[in-house]
Amino acid sequence: MINTRQKIAAAMAAAVTIFSLPSCGGVPKQLDPSPSQHTINRDDSSNSEENKQQSTKTTTTMTTATTTEATTTTTEPVKRGNLYDADGDLLMFSGTDANGKEDRMTNDSNKVAFANVLNEMSEGLDLAFEEKLRVPNPSSVDGDSNVGQSIQLTFDADTQNKIYDYMAGQNIIGSAVVMRSDGSLMAQVNYPSYNPDDYKGVKTEEDLAWGTYGNKAFQNYPPGSCFKIMSEVISDKHEIYSLYDEGKWEFDGTSIVNWDHDTNYGYPMQRSLNSAFVNSSNIFFARSFDTIGKDAVLEDLDTIFHFVSPIECDFGVISNNVEIYCNDDLRRTAFGQSYVLTCPIYLAALGREAAYGDMVKPFVMKSIVDTNDFNTILQSGSKPLDVIGTIPKEYRQNLLDGMSGVGAGLGISLPAGYSFYAKTGTAETWEGDFLYITGVLKNANDDGNGSYTDYSDYNGSYIVVMQVRNPGYFGYDFASKSAPLYQGIVNCVVQ
Repeated sequence: MINTRQKIAAAMAAAVTIFSLPSCGGVPKQLDPSPSQHTINRDDSSNSEENKQQSTKTTTTMTTATTTEATTTTTEPVKRGNLYDADGDLLMFSGTDANGKEDRMTNDSNKVAFANVLNEMSEGLDLAFEEKLRVPNPSSVDGDSNVGQSIQLTFDADTQNKIYDYMAGQNIIGSAVVMRSDGSLMAQVNYPSYNPDDYKGVKTEEDLAWGTYGNKAFQNYPPGSCFKIMSEVISDKHEIYSLYDEGKWEFDGTSIVNWDHDTNYGYPMQRSLNSAFVNSSNIFFARSFDTIGKDAVLEDLDTIFHFVSPIECDFGVISNNVEIYCNDDLRRTAFGQSYVLTCPIYLAALGREAAYGDMVKPFVMKSIVDTNDFNTILQSGSKPLDVIGTIPKEYRQNLLDGMSGVGAGLGISLPAGYSFYAKTGTAETWEGDFLYITGVLKNANDDGNGSYTDYSDYNGSYIVVMQVRNPGYFGYDFASKSAPLYQGIVNCVVQ
């Protein structure tokens, strides 16, 4: 766990530069980027004299009692069933090693691209779904009655591999998430990854779970100005449509600046809400949150966007973070800095809500199937279109107009029938600047209410989130400059 960090004097947030001093809340405590916190409960009462006496009494009673020895039989646990992708391609399966023990294996063509998403040593889905995979299959498998049922996932292996190969070829260190409009995850790619064959017998490994080779799509870091998707709606809800923007706002010995404060000769100006969103003004949204106040901001973040409360998904719990100790924290929260942490999977859910008005819970389990016959469904998977947050209708169009403006500025090329909505974010993190693009490839024929029994011919909308953790390699200082990289990921999805 990362316990402390210092705020860097100069940081960038989605085409905006900010200067900050240490928060008035003290040195910020950084959360572990893993989606769960592990607590050790320690009972020291065993050292008390009373406990010692009780322990002695118990021992004495046990020695004088008549005991009988029971014969126990050790049986091998049910071997896990298979994992399939949405088209039925085999991803993981169980074999038997030389000692007759379960040997978990991965399909060669998918093993690297899926390693940090599926494998147990990365705390992946094979571990998350272990209990379900060990439920005995209705019939024996190849004469073996000790094999579990199987799970069909919502991932598309072809898309996963295309994106991974693209990221590897470009050396994009980071992650990419592709979500369909019903909440199903089509791809969850992390680069770099690893060959799981190199870690045979390893249960979990820190670097494979949360380090260099971990699942970056599920790790929490500041989102930068992608957070302004929420800030725009909250500002609209509280009727803040125009604010003074001087390009550099100085207060209490510190300052917040806009990315173009030293090149835009239009400052100072009276800035509109739409202009603030499209041009990513930190000052506008900082002043807006300052006006609205902490309590109302936190309430809106949770009731509209489910940002404060944990989101229990089938693959794990999304636990965002926001802490506000003073006005400076509140102002910087408005553009996704200070104590704000989230993950790319949440940003995909947020993008979906921006496009359709409702946030639906992300999921990866399509159905539970017979290991002998992939086409035999034993049980339905996770619920699609499970709404967990809603933007009131009167605030939706202004947000879409703003995201349309950002999308137009990125110049992303799409097939006919798609519209593009986006928000960029340049985030200051304890590992350097991260770049984000949260985009929606909205199909004109998709109203967001479609429920799919088969994804093989899916032709709906896609929410595509790209995270770049090595912007210096490309010479990028703002997320908007990473549009060519994002175009390559989009091509993997729609071409």
